[in-house]
Amino acid sequence: MINFVNAKINIGLRIVGRRSDGYHNLETLFYPVGMKAGLPENPTPFCDILEVIPRAEKGFTLHLGGRRVDCAPEKNLVHRAAELYFRELGGGDFGADIYLEKHLPDGAGCGGGSADASFTLMMLSALDREASAGELAALALRLGADCPFFIYNRPMYAAGVGELLEYVPGLDLAGYWLVLVKPKVSVSTREAFAGVKAAPADFDLRRLPEYPVEEWRRLAVNDFEKSIFPQYPLLAAVKERLYEDGALYASMTGSGSSLYGIFADKAMAAAADREFAASPTIEASYLLSL
Repeated sequence: MINFVNAKINIGLRIVGRRSDGYHNLETLFYPVGMKAGLPENPTPFCDILEVIPRAEKGFTLHLGGRRVDCAPEKNLVHRAAELYFRELGGGDFGADIYLEKHLPDGAGCGGGSADASFTLMMLSALDREASAGELAALALRLGADCPFFIYNRPMYAAGVGELLEYVPGLDLAGYWLVLVKPKVSVSTREAFAGVKAAPADFDLRRLPEYPVEEWRRLAVNDFEKSIFPQYPLLAAVKERLYEDGALYASMTGSGSSLYGIFADKAMAAAADREFAASPTIEASYLLSL
């Protein structure tokens, strides 16, 4: 079994409270991107490739390829997901060889590692015992707060630490184009949260589909930008350039360091993508059909 593993963007991200366990409560919209990998209308491949081959021997072996990830193999989220699956759900003599070819960027706020983990759980289950989405989401949460989203992989409102999910059926960006920009900047999650101040949200993001994309700029705010942009002016400059290039809405995704712009016009999006790709301050730029 082979799957193209997609990523996500955050549309708005509000830090609304501090929890007794030290974590923060947030409100955000998760939107899947890279879903059209391998299709002619998608100009840029933006996915990891995951293959799971069953074997009649309990346990698993992980084989890594593609872009190198800077962590020990046993700490890779795919390895951790497979360990968790076989410990909690794996049955009989079912085992697997797992091959991960990595292409999605690290430290980008796009959830690439979380997606790999969730797809691993789903694929092992499909080949073994067909666990329910609820069972798999509960396992995925033990691997990361945004992992459950990829079990459902559709537009979702997220609250809590990101694990309380609600489908948002009206959030549909089909026909739009996305330019995703990864600057040569790294922002740690700890650093990002250290600079935010929790406050109640002044807009319910579940209402965002009621408004045209052009109005999202004043409604869907990423709270991390307030503290991160002054420290990393390049990120603020990328967002402003996306607007100058014709984006209807632009934002940092997650706690960064990637930013994205949503475009109505493919030609304008493609021109922006070429501009960013040619910049020495940009690690990568991706043009994606939504």
